[in-house]
Amino acid sequence: MTTITHHAPDALLAAYAGGSLPKPFALAVAAHISLCLDCRAAYEAHLATGGAVLESTSSEAVSEGLKSNVLDLLDAPVTEKPVYQRSGAFPGPVMEALKGKPPRWKSLGMGVRQSILSDGRDGSVRLLYIPPGRAVPDHSHNGLELTLVLQGSFSDETGRFGVGDLEVADQTLEHTPIADAGAPCICLAATDAPLRFNSFVPRLLQPLFRI
Repeated sequence: MTTITHHAPDALLAAYAGGSLPKPFALAVAAHISLCLDCRAAYEAHLATGGAVLESTSSEAVSEGLKSNVLDLLDAPVTEKPVYQRSGAFPGPVMEALKGKPPRWKSLGMGVRQSILSDGRDGSVRLLYIPPGRAVPDHSHNGLELTLVLQGSFSDETGRFGVGDLEVADQTLEHTPIADAGAPCICLAATDAPLRFNSFVPRLLQPLFRI
């Protein structure tokens, strides 16, 4: 297991355990805890705490109609979802988002590529492929951005991020991530708002690249 030094904040793990994280962030956290033993243990502790709270909560009577509907749902046929295993740099949760297929990369220029996994009201999540020495243009954030390293590493104003590390960036952070020497950096990036680029050309191309 790779040494991981940048972990998911406890509030994110609690929200993920409670099912309240938007889907893009939930995917990033799920992929992180599939790689990080410490955060997986913390997540399971949150699940156990939630179960204990439910067990200690007093029961409430329900109507016969609601009870009947619930029993009908329990009797309905269950379609099992396929279980996806890690493939190369991509952990199981990412392979599930890819539906077991390789990423469909699209060029952003200068060797940088992206593959959008989802893009909707609750935000977007994408894979980024950044050759060694290449930089993501200087930017800040209109919301929250979670970036999980799947291959290689990158460095920015806050430090170095290797495989399994999760960077949490908000409106207070302005940075220029640069892929380190070695293997190309592949990241999973989840956002709930468009990035705020400082240079004119990235701002001009932003609607086209949906980032």
